[in-house]
Amino acid sequence: MSITADESYVLTGHCPSVIGSVELVTGFLFQQGCYVTELQTFDDTETGEFFIRAEFYPEKNDPEKTGVSIEQLQQEFAKCAEAFGMSWHIRNARQPTRCIIMVSKYDHCLQDLLHRQQTGHLNIEVAAIVSNHPDLQGLAAWYGIPYYHFPITAETKPQQEAQVWHLIEQTGADLVILARYMQVLSEEMCGRLHGKAINIHHSLLPGFKGAKPYHQAFEKGVKLVGATAHYVSQDLDEGPIISQAVEAVDHSYTPQKLAAKGRDTERLTLARAIKAHIEHRVFLHGNRTVVLQGHD
Repeated sequence: MSITADESYVLTGHCPSVIGSVELVTGFLFQQGCYVTELQTFDDTETGEFFIRAEFYPEKNDPEKTGVSIEQLQQEFAKCAEAFGMSWHIRNARQPTRCIIMVSKYDHCLQDLLHRQQTGHLNIEVAAIVSNHPDLQGLAAWYGIPYYHFPITAETKPQQEAQVWHLIEQTGADLVILARYMQVLSEEMCGRLHGKAINIHHSLLPGFKGAKPYHQAFEKGVKLVGATAHYVSQDLDEGPIISQAVEAVDHSYTPQKLAAKGRDTERLTLARAIKAHIEHRVFLHGNRTVVLQGHD
C-alpha cells in the first residue's frame, strides 16, 4: 500500500532511556521525506523508560518519496529500532478502529458514542452492540448496527462469554467498549482482552459500591462526583486508568440531579479515553498508563 500526501500516519515506540532515541524517530522520518505534524515524548525517570509518538505524512514537495509504502517504512524502521531495543508500531492514523460496544440498560454512554461516531468526532467503526438485555435494540436499529442479545446468569456465564468472544473474532474487532455493561467479566475474558477493552464507572469521593450509589452519595453529602475510564483487568475496577474527571456538586443536588451530573461525567470521560486509545496515545506501563494527550 503506497502512502499519499493525503494520508496521515502515527509512529509509536518505547525503549530504555538512552541518548539518541528522539533522533532515531525524527531522523528516520526526515530521511524518508516525511513531515512531522505532532511529536510528543515522555521519559520516566523512575523506571528509565522512554515513550514517543510522532504523527506524520509524506512531504508533498518530494515526489520521489510519496510512492513509499507503509510496509517499506516498517521494514526500514525495524533496522534502526533494533539497536535501541525499541518496541514500536507504524499505523494509519485515519483508519477507523473496529469495535464492539457492550451495554446493559443504561443508554447514556452508548448514545453519546454513537453520536460522536456518526458526526465524525470519534474515528470508530461499531461492528456490533452486545447486551444482556433487549432494551436498546431499537437504538441499534436506528443507527443500522447489528444488535446481539446474549442473556447471562451465573450458570450460563461461560457460554455467554464464549458467544461474545466468537463475535469479537468474527467481526475482527480491535477494541471492546464496556459502555455501562453491568456484568463482571471473568478472569479468562479479562486476560484475552488485555489492553483491548475499556470500562467506565462512577468514581464518587468517597466511593460508594452496590445499588443506588448516587442515593448513598446524597445521604453522605458528597461535594464531588466523577468517573474513571480504564482498561479491564482481572482485578475488578482496578485496571490501568486512561482518563478521569470530577465535577463539583453541593447540598442542593438531589439523588436524581447527582445521577444526571454523573451520567454527563461518565459520557465525557469514556469518550476521552476511547479517543486517546484509538489515536494510539496510550502506552500500557505495568499497571499504569502513559497517555500522551491530544486535543479533545
